[in-house]
Amino acid sequence: MNRLKQIRKQKGITQEELARAVGITRPYLSDIERGVKTPGGDIIIRIANYLKLPVEEIFFTVDVNHGEHEKIA
Repeated sequence: MNRLKQIRKQKGITQEELARAVGITRPYLSDIERGVKTPGGDIIIRIANYLKLPVEEIFFTVDVNHGEHEKIA
């Protein structure tokens, strides 16, 4: 499951709007959402700040069976 895309759509934000706000291209954002590219820490923080959510909520999920974080983007 891609949390970034899901969250972006829930907030009614277009790829173009989010990409422009965080200083990346729309195709690069699309690649991040599809898991093709992994953004650097600075971009992850800019995305989280723009969406007003913790980084972990967007880019990681917790495996409740093992209590470990699993990277999903």
